[in-house]
Amino acid sequence: MNLELLGKHALVCGASQGIGRATAHELAALGADVTVLARSAEALEKVVAELPRINSAQKHGYVAVDMSRHAELRARIEAVANADAVNIFINNTGGPPGGPASTASTDEFLSAFNQHLVAAQTILQAILPGMQGSGYGRIVNVISTSVKEPIRNLGVSNTIRGAVASWSKTLAGELGPFGITVNNVLPGYTRTQRLDQILGDRARATGSSEEKIAEGMLAGVPLRRFAEAQEIASVIAFLASPAAAYVNGINVPVDGGRTLSL
Repeated sequence: MNLELLGKHALVCGASQGIGRATAHELAALGADVTVLARSAEALEKVVAELPRINSAQKHGYVAVDMSRHAELRARIEAVANADAVNIFINNTGGPPGGPASTASTDEFLSAFNQHLVAAQTILQAILPGMQGSGYGRIVNVISTSVKEPIRNLGVSNTIRGAVASWSKTLAGELGPFGITVNNVLPGYTRTQRLDQILGDRARATGSSEEKIAEGMLAGVPLRRFAEAQEIASVIAFLASPAAAYVNGINVPVDGGRTLSL
């Protein structure tokens, strides 16, 4: 199986922690030059310093930018892509705050739409010419199992993740003729700061302890445990590799069997 990414340039969003950070590490270990993106330059410097380098030619860097500032985002990513065409785009962003969809404000929906879908489209248009010209393209969106089954009390997130999934499926058809694949990874409950946020929100909303909330969540997971970020990253890395060249336009749940739908 060909998983080698030597000579490929990967852009990994949300890479200062969690799944994004683990994915950056996995892609670098396969030989890719990795550019990590998040808001904190200090955090990203630490990430870059820890990324594997399996040969002397491999180089890593970072872009510290707020993804909701679209004009700045496009300019920064265009500069990166003009210097070295991006072959792999890992579209990974933290989810919106929890709460019911029915009580969420329109501003909450607009903010999430801008942070997730509009930001992804902005990056796509900045990197697409170079990706098409390079002859190698992999786009992997890290979204949620909520695109198959809505997750309770994540109303805005469920809505926005569904929009990104439809955007992705559309792109898979449009970009396939250029040899560019577009797929979605749907993480289940994963040990990240996002999970800590969800546990805290549910505990406050119900008056229960976080431990009891976690037990209830795991009762619905056949493997009876939370995922580790590295386990999600391994699937993302496969989809970014030459071995996945004929995998296009799909959703891949990595959830320990929790999702009941096919």
